[in-house]
Amino acid sequence: MTTQNYLIIENNVVTNIVVWNGNTQDWTPPADSIQLIQDTTLTMVWKLSSDKTNYVLTEQLGGGAIGFTWDGSVLTTNEPQPAPIKQPTTSGTTTA
Repeated sequence: MTTQNYLIIENNVVTNIVVWNGNTQDWTPPADSIQLIQDTTLTMVWKLSSDKTNYVLTEQLGGGAIGFTWDGSVLTTNEPQPAPIKQPTTSGTTTA
């Protein structure tokens, strides 16, 4: 068995991340918890939109962290949506 990061999910929330080989004879996860391999678990995280004006939830693998929520198929960040990026305005002039 390969040692890798596992997400420990209790009550549909990631409560811990452990380095483990998946062998319950070496370590026993908390009762009634779910253990998912971090690198292969689908997550929804905030990413800058293609037009660079706001942030949208985007699927990616391996982005799970403590506090993320589990819906049975995907983890979703618990972070609030970042504020939109304000693009600087220019007048067309340059300074020396």
